[in-house]
Amino acid sequence: MKSKKIGIIFFILLVIVLMIGYFLIKYFKENNEEQIQDEYTPEQEITEEQSRQTIVSLYFPSKESDELNPEARLIDIKEIINNPYEQLINLLLEGPKNEKNKKIIPENTKLKRAYLEGDCIVLDFSSEFLSYSKENEKEKNNIVNSIVNTLTELTEVNKVKILIDGNENTEFNEIYIRQNF
Repeated sequence: MKSKKIGIIFFILLVIVLMIGYFLIKYFKENNEEQIQDEYTPEQEITEEQSRQTIVSLYFPSKESDELNPEARLIDIKEIINNPYEQLINLLLEGPKNEKNKKIIPENTKLKRAYLEGDCIVLDFSSEFLSYSKENEKEKNNIVNSIVNTLTELTEVNKVKILIDGNENTEFNEIYIRQNF
């Protein structure tokens, strides 16, 4: 008789534990589904203008150390879709937005033409491009690396060739590849 009572009590406790477990699981599952729905509900719709924007990296030297730093810019895809090479160089010509960086390409330099030959982008600059400080070898390297590192962010570009007024120049006669810094 005693074992029968223990069995009945055990059975009742088992049923209670199972029912409590069932309702707890159901409760947590419903709350979790509500949280998941809340997490994926956007606070605002993405506008057409926002969906057309992309981030590009431009490289400028630091005012303090002269080391190149990437500067992210959010730009409209429509601005760079037709000729991304010219657009990226024009952004470099404008200079940095970050006050800790400095403009590297000499003042009044114009990009005459930019075109792709295989995986090499050919850039034709005006003669003002040569007005950098010749005594400072790091300045020339920073100019080249700023341009090369910016343009090789594009998947189709691996090398850069620089022309001055449509001709090869002894100061920039190499084909430049990306340098890790």
